[in-house]
Amino acid sequence: MSGDTVLVVAPHPDDEILGCGGVVARHAAKGDEVHVVIVTRGIPELFAPSLIEKTREEARAASQLLGVSDLRFLDFPAPRLDVVASHELADSIRAIIDATQPNIVYLPHQGDLHADHRAVHRATLVAARPVSACPVLRLLCYECPSETEWGSPEECFVPTVFVDISVYLQTKQKALACYQTQLKAPPHSRSLQTIEHLARLRGSTISVDAAEAFVLVREILK
Repeated sequence: MSGDTVLVVAPHPDDEILGCGGVVARHAAKGDEVHVVIVTRGIPELFAPSLIEKTREEARAASQLLGVSDLRFLDFPAPRLDVVASHELADSIRAIIDATQPNIVYLPHQGDLHADHRAVHRATLVAARPVSACPVLRLLCYECPSETEWGSPEECFVPTVFVDISVYLQTKQKALACYQTQLKAPPHSRSLQTIEHLARLRGSTISVDAAEAFVLVREILK
């Protein structure tokens, strides 16, 4: 369905492409309005300012390539969302929801290994509660290679929604290639080769060339 407004909530730069870059390209090609918010900024004890700026340049290039309408950075500390009050994180995400009015939101999966991903997952659920005229009608959790597959088996990623990205896989790969600071060599799960293999695997599940998979949290039909 065209005319959707989409928000992708990413804990860190490149999560938005790893998890749903193909779907973002698909939305943009259909004329949907796509907003991306990257929640964190690397703390200076671990990340040099030059590296942070380089990674953000990569994020901007990837977003432009995919056709993203708007890219925002919230600057919460990474990897230290454990020191951020949960209500502050949720309130900041809700402010973006209020400003952009998305009917579809993509967020990280609750079972991801990284604590930042888990914090963003929960905060987004709080921000997108169906109260106070919240516009969000569909919440979908994406899988993030190098985080989702390493989580606890009690919270494993079991997809319930598959989106055909056969036409957009190459675009997703080009967007990922923008992130030279983040990519790894094969067989690492955050390599271009492995990302393509995952898309082919998800595609085979629904008998298409390539797909991205999601867990549906909630869908409201009106």
